[in-house]
Amino acid sequence: MKATNFITIENLLIQIFLASAAIVMLYPIFMMVLSGFKTTPEIFMSPFSMPKKFNIENFQVIWEKTNVPRYFLNSIIVTVSSIALLLITGTMAAYAISRYKFRGALMVSLFFLSGLMLPLRLAIIPLFIQLKYLGLIDSLLGLIFIYTAMSLPATVFILTGFLRSLPKELEDSARMDGASELRIMLDIMVPLVSPALVIAGIYSAVPIWNDFFFPLIFIQSPEWKTLAQGLTTFFGEYSINYGVLYAGLSLASLPMIFIFIVQSRRFIAGMTAGALK
Repeated sequence: MKATNFITIENLLIQIFLASAAIVMLYPIFMMVLSGFKTTPEIFMSPFSMPKKFNIENFQVIWEKTNVPRYFLNSIIVTVSSIALLLITGTMAAYAISRYKFRGALMVSLFFLSGLMLPLRLAIIPLFIQLKYLGLIDSLLGLIFIYTAMSLPATVFILTGFLRSLPKELEDSARMDGASELRIMLDIMVPLVSPALVIAGIYSAVPIWNDFFFPLIFIQSPEWKTLAQGLTTFFGEYSINYGVLYAGLSLASLPMIFIFIVQSRRFIAGMTAGALK
């Protein structure tokens, strides 16, 4: 009986802690969305109150009178293309490292691990020179290659751990049935590590979507700006329309929130599986 009461109290404390943490993390997002329905004077007069009237004029201005739709499309193109290329190349590299024995496998693994220790921003000058030589400055394709290279080490590290946990008998039985190596990887191994793919995708998509540094360095034309970079145009020299700015920030946060809600079950399943490993 005492143990039951102890467990109940312990669970209650855990729930209180988790609820408090959720409130602390969600409250700024909630206030940001509410501020998108306010005018700039109302934001300064009562920043933490509910809007007197839910006015959608800020969102109309964002969507109809600014270049945010273009920035939004550019960010979607860069993020989706980078994640697709990242998961394709990362899966192939992780599969080769984890399922095959070959000379130099350890060195290849250490090469990818070194990418986790050395941030790509340290090589910004040689990276700029290389992209200029390839003609990829002021191009979304250049950003896609940068983000793929930046996120590849973490993706390989995550997928390698999951692929190594799969029993080798799955491959042996498939080879006995005449399956090719490509079919074994695509039809048998990859579906079994789909939670790891979701983890790697979300883990990489969020910093890519929110990144401001690389577009600032490599994008010069207004039509190729991404959303994080484009929203800085609302900061005027003498005044800032905070209502429109908060409306833009609210729209910018929607895709990542939607993706996480849709894939939350697989994300949690992958995190739990990784913890058990």
